[in-house]
Amino acid sequence: MGWQAPTRSSLALLVCAFVPAGAAGAAETLVAGTKASGMGGSGEGAFVAEIVLLLLVGRGLGEVLQRYGQPAIMGQLIGGILLGPSLFGWLWPSAQHLIFPTDPAQKGMIDAVSQLGILMLLLLTGMETDLRLVRRVGAACFSISATGVVVPFICGFALAQFLPDALLPNPTQRTVAGLFLGTALSISSVKIVAMVVREMNFMRRNLGQVIISSAIIEDTIGWLVIAVTFGIATNGRLQLVPLVTTIAAVALFMVFSFTIGRRLVFTLIRWTNDQFRSEFAVITMILIIMGVMALITNMIGVHTVLGAFVAGILVGESPILSSHIEGQLRGVITALFMPIFFGMAGLSADLTVLADPTLAMLTGALVVIASIGKFGGAFIGAKLAAMSFKEALAVGSAMNARGSTEVIVASIGLSMNILSHNLFTMIVTMAVITTLAMPPMLRWALGRLPVGHDEQQRVEREALDEYGFISRLERLLVLVDDSRIGKFTAYLAGLVGGGSGMPTTLLQPKDGRVDRPTDSKGQERALQEIKKGAKKSAQAVKRIEDTLVDKSI
Repeated sequence: MGWQAPTRSSLALLVCAFVPAGAAGAAETLVAGTKASGMGGSGEGAFVAEIVLLLLVGRGLGEVLQRYGQPAIMGQLIGGILLGPSLFGWLWPSAQHLIFPTDPAQKGMIDAVSQLGILMLLLLTGMETDLRLVRRVGAACFSISATGVVVPFICGFALAQFLPDALLPNPTQRTVAGLFLGTALSISSVKIVAMVVREMNFMRRNLGQVIISSAIIEDTIGWLVIAVTFGIATNGRLQLVPLVTTIAAVALFMVFSFTIGRRLVFTLIRWTNDQFRSEFAVITMILIIMGVMALITNMIGVHTVLGAFVAGILVGESPILSSHIEGQLRGVITALFMPIFFGMAGLSADLTVLADPTLAMLTGALVVIASIGKFGGAFIGAKLAAMSFKEALAVGSAMNARGSTEVIVASIGLSMNILSHNLFTMIVTMAVITTLAMPPMLRWALGRLPVGHDEQQRVEREALDEYGFISRLERLLVLVDDSRIGKFTAYLAGLVGGGSGMPTTLLQPKDGRVDRPTDSKGQERALQEIKKGAKKSAQAVKRIEDTLVDKSI
């Protein structure tokens, strides 16, 4: 008896293996309903069906992996792989093509959401990028980042020169493909690294901060390289004048963003928060800022992801941004855009091509080269920074997580026709393997590192400060007048919020009601008292930091 296509009930059982029980029933109803309607006259129906399935399977698998100590992002990526030609399309091609049609107009609808998801993901990545942590840690992270990027980048670029022509859509653009592959191998995933470091209670440890800072720098360098590579790919080949022009434009954009642009972003967010009464106005302004900066990078000839990433950094540094607003924005990105983007990336991968022994062997070689290059580069950088063997081992293990960032880079290369579908599948496979292997490796490496006496004291002191009431404040609302009590209140506000640069709003009683200060002299006097308290608070913080450095506490 020959093989027969599975029935709908068997597909429902297959879905049950990867999503919660309630979700499985919904998926079965969805498949039956879409087939009954035929999808022929309703493009919106197919679009909604795609989104629902990607959310169901991605969230369900993400939950399963997260319970076993793996990142939920990998569950969303694997969910897309299972819904694509690797499994669903292999078992039941007609149903897979019915829900995920290849019609350009229909496919363009879900691709548009996926492309918007890339920008939203880069916005969130930028918001989570703590440049102050990088400045505080010191030179060690720069040594790790330099070698951790250069070594795997060289490995990836060299590997691209030896790939068969069949793996490249245009063999004449092998140099550009090498730049994409080198970047994909050299970049790390801050989200996944931070997840394991936080889980192991290493976030405040010296090594944990070095690891996070190194991943942040590598991410930033990676997106800058992608921006330049996009400019090269637009010209079709490596040309000196366009390359210099692109690099100069990127440098000018970065200088503008972190000088005038930073103040402009802070002002816009503050103005929106103060003037608008409608709900979620600040989130709307953040999305507008992201869109404008993405358009600017697009106009100067580099990819929009650079603009979204830099916008996220500036928004994350805004003193007016509260954790409540940030949480709302993170919620819609992680709940909607992340499962759709990573699911679509998984759909583009076809693991059935690995049945070819040559492609399977090349994929294995790619995994080995990527792991050795990334681990070796970070390990060398850690040793150059005078770290011990165990610390260097932990750093190398941490930097070997690609995860979301590598998939984004590969997706950009695929959309630009620089990478073939087979090469994209190989990169996604490598990203899944190295990312799933990283958490247990890092847990093992961090578990072997004892904490020193001085470091233990600092960690305990910071943990105590975290649970103090002052650390949980996000903004001060101060009611002052011209009395001595009012002046003391302003001075106390400066002491409380001055050390951390906490936003402060001044209110003044007027004619039996509370209003913002309209008396310029009274407002100036209150501001002077706040500045006095802030200066005193900053001096106290500096003295504490100095004594910690001198190890006298």
